[in-house]
Amino acid sequence: MSSVERPSWPVTTGNPVRFLASARPWRSLAYLLSGSVVGLACMIAMALVCLPMPPAVVLLAVPVAEVERSRLRLVDPVPVLGAHRAVPAAGPSAWARTRLGERATWREFAYTLLLSFVLWPLGLLVAAGVPILAGGLLFAAGASLVYPRTTVALLVFSLSGPAATVAAVLLALFMTVLGAYLTTFVAIGHAALARTLMGGREEQLEAQVTEIARSRRRLADAFEAERRRIERDLHDGAQQRLTSLAIKLGTARLELRGTGAALIDEAYEDARQALAELREIVHGIHPPLLTDRGLPPALAELARRSAAPARVDVELPGRLPPTVESTAYFVVSEALTNVVRHARAGSVAIRGRLADGVLTIEVTDNGVGGASVRTGGGLQGLIDRAAVVDGVLAVTSPLGGPTVLRLSVPQVECRR
Repeated sequence: MSSVERPSWPVTTGNPVRFLASARPWRSLAYLLSGSVVGLACMIAMALVCLPMPPAVVLLAVPVAEVERSRLRLVDPVPVLGAHRAVPAAGPSAWARTRLGERATWREFAYTLLLSFVLWPLGLLVAAGVPILAGGLLFAAGASLVYPRTTVALLVFSLSGPAATVAAVLLALFMTVLGAYLTTFVAIGHAALARTLMGGREEQLEAQVTEIARSRRRLADAFEAERRRIERDLHDGAQQRLTSLAIKLGTARLELRGTGAALIDEAYEDARQALAELREIVHGIHPPLLTDRGLPPALAELARRSAAPARVDVELPGRLPPTVESTAYFVVSEALTNVVRHARAGSVAIRGRLADGVLTIEVTDNGVGGASVRTGGGLQGLIDRAAVVDGVLAVTSPLGGPTVLRLSVPQVECRR
């Protein structure tokens, strides 16, 4: 990585020779000098053009911020992106209303005020003052060399002749090195302030989180559609062929006698078992009752088939989104399976409500308790499954019971 591409602070605290030989001091000097030009132009624009129209003073910060984000590349290789939203309608009035309503615009306005009245004079003082002082010392050194009898005042000393020349050159070199570091530090501080006020990291993070949530929902919808396609293909394809095969084998069993009949009987039983297993697989992927009638009837059927006695109390004002229905059904199904396998419960209660856009499903059993969430375990899988639809699965299971699984899914809208 070159010296220009390295982060700012480590460069100034590293090898002094390497720092002075790099482009960093020169780029910092260019940053401060160009900032002085931009700041002076902003101050003049505010005084002559924008003061009669106060909103224009604020909106001036938007193009200034674009210029400043470009100038930042002189001292900071990491690009700074703006945080402005897209304008919903065409025209200058819509653009102005949108920009005035954004926090990013007001932060840019605060930076523009600082640049116009504080930062550019300070930058110009450092960027121009150090070279002028060093140049004056070199001029004094040259004067004392050409005119040996000339007395040169250096700080509190007055020297003449060769001593004045050497002292002036050394002092000029010292001021140059000190100025390189001072210029760089001031440029770094200016750039850090500009990045803080114009970076829009909060808005960018909010936009990224929103896009991640939307992407996760799109993936969940795509997964749900693919699962239904697999269910449909199994139901209309393999299941139908197995059913036809079982019927043909049953007919052949009635017509054959002897050794062949025994083989036909075995093949018939195998076909029946394969058909039953396939139906279970199709039902587990996405039960037809859930597709046709919704979550409450599907959970009632699930409770009826459960080995542990289960009572269902689920009331919803309408149909839920398919991904939410599927997730809730899967969570309850796995919870009932865990009850049978581990809890040794005598009864299970399933309760569901939708209030203020939040779907809540609770599965409570009176088993032995002690259920815990382990990495790679079944409960962790349910938590991950709930997270796909922005849901949260909470597990409460003290030793001795009861165990309560509570699924909460926000922002759920029912279809009438």
